Amino acid sequence: MYSYRKQDDASSYPIGVILIVAITFLLGILILLMFQIPSFQWNLDKQIPVIFTITAIESVDELTGHLNYDSRLVLLHTGNVDYQNRNLKIKIVRNGQPLSCTITTLNGHDFISTSHTGVQWMGGSGCSGDFLSPKERICIDFSDGTFHRGDNVQLNVIDKITNVTISRHEYLYE
Repeated sequence: MYSYRKQDDASSYPIGVILIVAITFLLGILILLMFQIPSFQWNLDKQIPVIFTITAIESVDELTGHLNYDSRLVLLHTGNVDYQNRNLKIKIVRNGQPLSCTITTLNGHDFISTSHTGVQWMGGSGCSGDFLSPKERICIDFSDGTFHRGDNVQLNVIDKITNVTISRHEYLYE
């Protein structure tokens, strides 16, 4: 027969408690990870101001006046601060899908117009100097057929230094 001695005493009770607490904690974390924690990104999106607005999208040939979906977008600086146009870039979203066009600067002297970028040319007082000042406009001529009636166009102006979207404007092309 076996008799109980003091040196046979084990410390399984404290270890068991520690293991149960640790397992419960890990299971709690796993359960939290199974559920998507809501993102608060939508709150940040609403805080992006409208500094640059789309005032028009032109779709007619400037020489003949016939509809050809020329896709010229006119943007207006409605804010009250001068921006160095070479430090601004644009991302355009059409009907929820980002366009593949490349507009890495709003400075007309730095902008290189080539057909493979999706932008034919850019002009206006806002891109002719070093600064884009309030009430100045820029006209961007996208590849023909980029925009059609009924398109929802979102203009995102991004500061290249901080990579922060400083202006967002949505425009329904009717």
